Amino acid sequence: MPQMNKGGKFIFGKSLIRNDLTIHLPAQALTEYNATVEEKVYLFTGSKVTGGFCVTRKELLEPSKLRHILTDNPALQSYQTAEGEFIKYKGRSYCWVNISENGIIQLNQQILDFLNLKIGMELLSIRSSDIAFTMDATGPLLDRADNYEGESPLNNNCLYC
Repeated sequence: MPQMNKGGKFIFGKSLIRNDLTIHLPAQALTEYNATVEEKVYLFTGSKVTGGFCVTRKELLEPSKLRHILTDNPALQSYQTAEGEFIKYKGRSYCWVNISENGIIQLNQQILDFLNLKIGMELLSIRSSDIAFTMDATGPLLDRADNYEGESPLNNNCLYC
């Protein structure tokens, strides 16, 4: 289990925001969350510490205690909002994007600006819960991963998934 310290957060790997505004999500995260099965995923804003965004899908949200995110926002639930259009709800913002069968999501400049991301940034993929994983853009875990001197917790074939 890739962790930087015993009992620490599980890290799937790093993903790069590429020049074409795509992000290849780590294969292990895709498998664990079965993220490509619906061909769409929801992105929502990360915490103030981690920045970035979290990734989930409808079939994980609907049966959870967080189902109100979708039931209170039916246009988001039925993908009637524009792809990448964020809806503010209870302190976070949510949108949906298409995901390819091999786990690539296509961002646009509006998403980058909204999330304060830039081309070339590395995002650290972290298990958050059984509902979503986080693509961490800032904060202590990303700093620790960048400066980690022990055996790499990142799967070598997943540095830029």
